[in-house]
Amino acid sequence: GYAETIASTEVMFEMIDIPGGSFLMGSPENEADRKADEGAQKEVSVDDFYMAKYETTWDVFELFFKQNRELFVKLDNDKVIKIDAITRPSPPYEDPSYGMGKEDFPAVSMSAYSALVFCKWLSTVTGKFYRLPTEAEWEYAARAGSTTAYSFGDVTNIDDYAVYYKNAKGVYAKVGTKKPNAWGLYDMHGNAAEWTLDEYKAD
Repeated sequence: GYAETIASTEVMFEMIDIPGGSFLMGSPENEADRKADEGAQKEVSVDDFYMAKYETTWDVFELFFKQNRELFVKLDNDKVIKIDAITRPSPPYEDPSYGMGKEDFPAVSMSAYSALVFCKWLSTVTGKFYRLPTEAEWEYAARAGSTTAYSFGDVTNIDDYAVYYKNAKGVYAKVGTKKPNAWGLYDMHGNAAEWTLDEYKAD
């Protein structure tokens, strides 16, 4: 993978190289607590792609949220013009973190559209193409080569790998506080929910 530092800032994030391959997407019918829309299983192939090592944090998202033009004047003029053309979200009426913390915490409570436009903004300021993962890419990355219900195997190990309702005390946690999966990705189980590129419809 690689680390990306956003120009004119000290803010950085890390990307993991995910090797392409094929996998059975969805859950088998006999899996405990399976929901009807988790199947039927189908074989899906994905190409190599990159996935963020951690959930996107507030320090990265708020650069886009505030879209401080003065901060990015050192970029070439073409990039500055493109940044100005990207519509940032409207200022929130209340703290979007709900007082749960921002430094090293995952950015939450944005719409799918804001997540998409954030990717467009990030692509503009870095000069690399960033997008949300597809649902298939997300599940493939979350499974990390496993075929069990959880990438770490038995559910009895869940406290080592996930921040979830039984151990979260009603708040999300800083990113990377639990163990990563086999491909080095953190918080693929639990903590904040992630948007994907696909739109879900029951039919």
